[in-house]
Amino acid sequence: MSGPGAGLGNGLPDLNLLRTFLAVYRAGALTAGARVLGLSQPTVTAQVRTLEGRLGRELFERRPRGVVPTPFADDLATRIMDPLDALVAAAGAPDGAPDGDGPAEPVHLAGPAEYLSHSVLPTLAPLVERGVRLRVSFGLTDGLLDELRAGRHDLVVATARPRGRSLAWLPLSDEEFVLVGAPAWAERIGGRVAAEGPAALHGVPLVAYAEDLPILRRYWRHVFGRRLTAVPAVTVPDLRAVRAAVTGGAGVSVLPRYLCAAELASGALVPLHLPEDPPINTGFLVQRPGPPASPHVALVRDHLVRCGREAG
Repeated sequence: MSGPGAGLGNGLPDLNLLRTFLAVYRAGALTAGARVLGLSQPTVTAQVRTLEGRLGRELFERRPRGVVPTPFADDLATRIMDPLDALVAAAGAPDGAPDGDGPAEPVHLAGPAEYLSHSVLPTLAPLVERGVRLRVSFGLTDGLLDELRAGRHDLVVATARPRGRSLAWLPLSDEEFVLVGAPAWAERIGGRVAAEGPAALHGVPLVAYAEDLPILRRYWRHVFGRRLTAVPAVTVPDLRAVRAAVTGGAGVSVLPRYLCAAELASGALVPLHLPEDPPINTGFLVQRPGPPASPHVALVRDHLVRCGREAG
């Protein structure tokens, strides 16, 4: 057996089995893969076992919290991913793709305004050119996931992994948080943060996303090992506006590095502390339970996951 195509027989491979394999591979669990496909978990399990039998190779190691692909499965996924995605997208045309009976239903995508605007929407241009229609909403993770369960969205970019097993999710990307200030504040504080910790920031105005300082509190806990108790000088529910306020000298804050990379490069913002272990947050792409309303949902999902992996 010289490659992943071996063992499929002399005829054409069963594309449904390969599609099921790819869904489980991407979801990291049989149950999550079943939800993506709109099939029952026993059906997906049976299809994976059938494909393993035809290939004569094990594809996944079963674990309590999901499945782990074998090296053979990694190789197989790499070989079939792009052509199978293209084939599935083309096969969806009679159900509503642009060259069928009319345009496909739009894909309803939701997530944090800052991340979608900066890191997601610019990557979707090639899909729009191919006829994918998008309807984008902004919001906070908890509320968006409730709306996802209610059927208002097809895909949600979440800042935390969904609890429970009712939603299928995939890791999307990691973001690093940075303590930043304008050059004037950096000069006043100097290198004291590394030496003195949070005491160096006593009396410095804090600019926050919300009154309870969610991102700042996490930074304090992770980096300094202390609980932050402070009243913000400025609160604004958009990290892009937080960035603008801090760049203008209103105070200091903690921002995702991707959102302030240009300002850090130009010197408009200065990192006030560079810990060896900065806080990292993983974003997740979550799909609505049940069969997708549009054949383009899988196309958008897989494109975003692929872009996230390439960016990482």
